[in-house]
Amino acid sequence: MANRPIVLGIVGDSASGKTTITQGLTNILGPERVTRICTDDYHKYDRTERARLGITPLHPDCNYLDVMELHMERMHYGQPILKPVYDHSDGTLARPEYVHPREFVIVDGLLGFSTPTLRQFLDVKVFLDPPEDLRQVWKVKRDTTKRGYLPEQVLAEMEKREPDSREFIRPQREFADIVVRFHPPSDVSPEDAGPNLNVHLVLRPTLPHPDLSYLIEDAGDSRAGIRLELGRDNGRPADFLEIAGDVTGEHAERLEDAIWEHLPDLRPVREDQFGDFQDRTETRHSHALALTQLLLTYHLLRKYSDLSQIPFAPPIAALSRLRYAETPMATP
Repeated sequence: MANRPIVLGIVGDSASGKTTITQGLTNILGPERVTRICTDDYHKYDRTERARLGITPLHPDCNYLDVMELHMERMHYGQPILKPVYDHSDGTLARPEYVHPREFVIVDGLLGFSTPTLRQFLDVKVFLDPPEDLRQVWKVKRDTTKRGYLPEQVLAEMEKREPDSREFIRPQREFADIVVRFHPPSDVSPEDAGPNLNVHLVLRPTLPHPDLSYLIEDAGDSRAGIRLELGRDNGRPADFLEIAGDVTGEHAERLEDAIWEHLPDLRPVREDQFGDFQDRTETRHSHALALTQLLLTYHLLRKYSDLSQIPFAPPIAALSRLRYAETPMATP
């Protein structure tokens, strides 16, 4: 019997960094061990139909949430699915693809925490929560570079989507185990922050978090680049971890080495395999992003260790044979 997959859910608004986080985690864990599911593939309508109907892709009524729930259950128990595909480059619905879960399943999208059924099949839940002015910068850069929009079109679409973002996307934050908020220093505009964004992590007690005291042993040093404190988030206790975007390369390397020591099941990968992000057509590196991806990897491996004895559900065919065998034969 193989073990069931560990399922990570990453939720955030459009252009909040879901793909960037997912790519780094995949490279750290190893692409051969990871299956990615984008819940935005479950849109009911293509881009032309949405414009005609006056509905945004952020609205639950624009998505097959019931099919998503069934597929997440199958992923959770190691079963394959025939997943729909939405082509973001031209806004069309493409041919579905057959997907089989590997050891780790990363589920990212807009509405992954929107129902209790979806949430119950996720082992680790992460919400990406950048400030809106920063997300606007990211979305304009992405959609003008990769999706052929003009800046004014992107801004108009964001304004149109804002009511649904407020009602359906941002409320999902309360269900996350970890909230990740990249933000520029107070004296730097979002347009000028580049790779020097700080990251603020809310670590809620819904998960056992690693002992991070070794990361702040030199907290008195202003160059340490990391700070940990206990506080309250929306009235609930939580640990707050702040990683400075301008942490020196030397200190970031020491921090990364310390975290790698807590990941004994993994061989350290090269620095250029994680912590990278796209700035229009340029690939740039962020130490704060790299450290965030390593900490998220810790939680996946912790869950993998905790649940390693839970097997896959038997294949459907095997269940059918079992039910047939247990059905008493009628006597003539």
